[in-house]
Amino acid sequence: MASSDPLAELADLVLNVGRLIRARTPTGEDLVPLNETERTVMRLVDLHPGSTPTALARRAGLQRTNVSAAVTSLEGKGMVERRGSSDGRSVGLHPTARSADNLHRLRQAWSTELGPALSDDLADVERCTALLARLEQRLSATDEPD
Repeated sequence: MASSDPLAELADLVLNVGRLIRARTPTGEDLVPLNETERTVMRLVDLHPGSTPTALARRAGLQRTNVSAAVTSLEGKGMVERRGSSDGRSVGLHPTARSADNLHRLRQAWSTELGPALSDDLADVERCTALLARLEQRLSATDEPD
């Protein structure tokens, strides 16, 4: 039964479409497998390179210990690297070339998957993308600096 609340309906659709896309995401030797926490952390590292693990945990709404475990795993997979700040007081996380290649391959696969369903209406896709990007930014905004 559809909700009369458009925001609730949006949330329901976003969750389900995300599940459908993940189910169709290819796997294989050329892609680095990531669990849900690693995907979340990797996305934030890509969007905010140089962020500290604490800042990433805050942005993602995750426990710091879970982010630390994900970062350790991502380092082991060659997806992130730690770099010290110029003053030596903090360590920022940065995506690697391997992570950029992995993301490129994933985005190609997603585009191939969504193309037949949506390529006839790219203007609406662009408007939807802008709306979802704004929503993501607002939901992950923090009051504290990185």
